[in-house]
Amino acid sequence: MIVPGEVWLVGAGPGDPYLLTRKAERLLQAATVVFYDALVGPGVLALIPTDVRLIPVGKRSGRHSKDQKTIDALIVDAALAGESVVRLKGGDPAIFARASEEIEACRAAGVRVRICPGITAASAAAADLGLSLTLRGLARRLTFVTAHTKKGQTVALDWEALADPQATLAVYMGQAAAGEVAAGLIGAGLSPATPVALVENASLPDGGHFLTRLDLLPLAARTALGDGPALILIGEALGGGRANVSAVEAELHAGEVE
Repeated sequence: MIVPGEVWLVGAGPGDPYLLTRKAERLLQAATVVFYDALVGPGVLALIPTDVRLIPVGKRSGRHSKDQKTIDALIVDAALAGESVVRLKGGDPAIFARASEEIEACRAAGVRVRICPGITAASAAAADLGLSLTLRGLARRLTFVTAHTKKGQTVALDWEALADPQATLAVYMGQAAAGEVAAGLIGAGLSPATPVALVENASLPDGGHFLTRLDLLPLAARTALGDGPALILIGEALGGGRANVSAVEAELHAGEVE
């Protein structure tokens, strides 16, 4: 499945090792070296044989252990040395995972590179909520965006295009930019009452979720989330949890007054 001198970009999924694909597990067992992200949980790493070299190259907001060019070089050098290389990424390698740079680096060096997809955070978050991200006649479109920016930069998104009342919006890495997201969408015409769900550590035992509405998103992001990876889901399809939102709103307003 994996041969010496080859690189596989493998999706580790949202964290639960039981959500790892069978193909991903086989690749991990056949690798000689695995370069893994900070968001890859211990349950997934525990599936890797003890004779496989594990090299952390994690990047979390504000805490980068390796810059992207260094990671690219490490992967390429390992493949050129005859290693069977797995680059293990949280979620799906093709969704906000900097896969393009690594693919281009491998191809430029004449290294064969392949992709094994994984379950992305939005799917895991929907599963935790027990909700569908699409809904016939109500949510006809699903859009993934990232709100992650370099320090000091504003979120550059097309709010007019994203403020679609018949769409579900999944905002990756959006906790710090929650205020900009809410203001941008409301300013573009999306109702302040639009349902919102914040999901932290999706699929994991210590995960949690918080239901609110768009105009309360900035407050909820500040007070309801810890420092785990979080996803923001916005749209009427999230309305399945509306029964709990009135209590949440009261709690948030009380905290704001205090």
